[in-house]
Order: sequence, then C-alpha cells, then structure tokens
Amino acid sequence: MRFSHFVMALLVRVSALGSTNLHFVDPGVKINGQYYRDTLLMRDLLPDIKPSSPDYFTFQQDGAPAHRARKTANLLRRETPDFIPPDLWPPNSRDLNPVDYKIWGIMQDGVYARKVTSVDELKQCISDEWNKIDQQLIDSAVKQWRKRLAACVSARGGHLEHML
Repeated sequence: MRFSHFVMALLVRVSALGSTNLHFVDPGVKINGQYYRDTLLMRDLLPDIKPSSPDYFTFQQDGAPAHRARKTANLLRRETPDFIPPDLWPPNSRDLNPVDYKIWGIMQDGVYARKVTSVDELKQCISDEWNKIDQQLIDSAVKQWRKRLAACVSARGGHLEHML
C-alpha cells in the first residue's frame, strides 16, 4: 500500500544539529489548533528539539490552518528563539521545506519498495526509512534553504524549481 492509503500525519524536525524522532498522529485524529499546540508542539516536538538546539533554531512550518492560528503563532513566538510567522511564509511553501523538497522523496522510495498492509506496518516502515537517513543528506537539504528562499523571492512566492 502507498502512504495515501492511510490517513496519518507525521511531524518531524531536521537541522544541521540533527533531527528529531518521528511523531505520528493516529488516523482519524482531527488536527485543530488546540491539538497541534498542546499535543504536537508542547508535548512532542518542542521537547524533542530543545535539548539539541537550546539557544537558537528557526522554526518554520507550512500554511495548514492549525499552523496559522493566532494562538499557535503566539505560542511559537514565546517558545522558540526564532519563528517565521504565517504572514511571512509563502502559502505554497513546499519548495522551502527541507523535509519536503529532499527527505520525503527518498523515504517514499524506500517505503514504496515494501508491501505494507496496516497502519502499524506503515509506521514501522517509515521509522525504518527515517533511521536510514544520513546526517550528510540532512545537511545537504538544509544548505539549499537560503538559495531556495532567494529563488522564492525572485519568483514572487511562485514556483521556483526551474530557478535552481
């Protein structure tokens, strides 16, 4: 089965200082602003990030409604040293997220090569592929970020792959 056969969300962080554990959201869970803030950010992701980057990191996210919520932005301004707020982030920002433009594609290749018949098998398969990701690959993806950001500005927030 493909990723798309299961409705499941996944939260992760990558940086030159390393990556976090995978944080899965079970199928059927509605990710509203409250759940995103209380569970995914405060319970899972931020405690996972802070030990490896206590003094400085830039927090970016996409334009999902739970991410754009005023309470979420306020929480991230308070809890992170540097936060790119929703009004400064292009609405179609896939081209600017290292996980999206580099890492998921590699992981998908590995996951799709295996037969998956349940959510638990999919989680295990994703975890296995995540654990295979080398820090050099993450570093390469992170190093592309500023170039991609400059291309996004030149493209006035539009598609930028042709500019790289």
